[in-house]
Amino acid sequence: MKTTIIKASALLILSMSAGALNAQEREDNVTQVANVRPYDQSGINVFEAPKDTNAFFNKLKVKFGAGFTQSFQGLEHTNASGGLYNISPGFNTANANLYMDTQLADGILLNLTSYLSSRHHNETWVKGGYIQFDKLPFKGQIWDDIMKIATIKVGHMEINYGDQHFRRSDGGQTIYNPFVENYIMDAFTTEIGGEILLRKNDLFGLVGVSNGMIKGNIDELSPSPQGENTNKSPSLYLKGGFDKQLTELARVRLSASYYTNSSSGGLTLYGGDRTGSNYFMAMERAGGTYSVNAFSGRLNPGFSKKIEALQLNGFVKASGLELFATYEAANGRTKNETSDRKATQFAADAVYRFGIEEKLFVGIRYNAVAARLANVAAAGANPGIVYNDDIKVDRIAFGAGWFLTRNILLKAEYVKQQYKDIPAADYRNGGEFKGYMVQAVVGF
Repeated sequence: MKTTIIKASALLILSMSAGALNAQEREDNVTQVANVRPYDQSGINVFEAPKDTNAFFNKLKVKFGAGFTQSFQGLEHTNASGGLYNISPGFNTANANLYMDTQLADGILLNLTSYLSSRHHNETWVKGGYIQFDKLPFKGQIWDDIMKIATIKVGHMEINYGDQHFRRSDGGQTIYNPFVENYIMDAFTTEIGGEILLRKNDLFGLVGVSNGMIKGNIDELSPSPQGENTNKSPSLYLKGGFDKQLTELARVRLSASYYTNSSSGGLTLYGGDRTGSNYFMAMERAGGTYSVNAFSGRLNPGFSKKIEALQLNGFVKASGLELFATYEAANGRTKNETSDRKATQFAADAVYRFGIEEKLFVGIRYNAVAARLANVAAAGANPGIVYNDDIKVDRIAFGAGWFLTRNILLKAEYVKQQYKDIPAADYRNGGEFKGYMVQAVVGF
């Protein structure tokens, strides 16, 4: 009798445990917010957000995430004429992002991203938000078939031009970037519009339309002495490519992106970052401020009225070695110009990740830009300078990092950036900055 009671009790406990585990498993499935790029180490080398049409849904769920970055800077800068901002080693303003992802319905996601603190703005403000459809709330096999390969995004969002923006630092979210700063010519912006992404086997293609500006704008455009064109055109951008996991340890991705707008009230493709550079006051003049001179080390070609841009990207991962390259060519003008100018950019990264779960990495990046600026005062330059030829800026950076956990990263970088072929009257003539950066990063 005693043995029977013991056996029955054991069976009861096992049944209850199994039931609890099954309930927990069901609950985990229920509470999952699907098709979001992870904000921790597992989000590295994720480009477009994953697509899972089998995710379980039974009610609205909300998930919060965040990105925090604290930097220590040890840079120094020089130029030919002097008058630079006095900098010394010290901590930069901490950056922080807040993410809210909400599963509104089966296959329908809402994202809202806020900058809690940044160099450009210390106060909290919204980066943008969008609705993502991986399923449509329509009955019919045709809609199910379409949405097996389609993802639709609508809102005020980071547009999917190029692959470089998937590897950049964005305010407090710097965990995807193996280096400290972004490209010299930083193609990143948030615009109001919509995108349709199609993925089939290893191929993908995207078409997007936006307002071409970082914010809403209903202002009537005024003519300028250089032209009577007062039309406001939408921006059109296209993307296509190939992404294949060749073996368990080898992956290849190639993509091409195109962005165009023939007439706008204020294009911001190369000036859409509202957080600022991670190189505080590098190559800035005396009298500047962190917020006004927020984009130190970058070069915006100033294509605010008209633009045409092409970005080619290649990514290869073989075991722990990653190679990522970018070629970019753009042309355009401001409303005060009559002819187009051009700008070109090349960048290449080599990163080697090693150790258990690739917790450690080292890397090197080379980045070079050649651009002809407008024949007016360039941002941060002296007024009235005529730029008859291309100016050149190049940078080399050596980086290393250690993931203490998949949410905590410590990384460091040595950087050297030089300004070449700059007019003598421009304060950046003979300019150079170099030194080290250390960042502590949290992402979840």
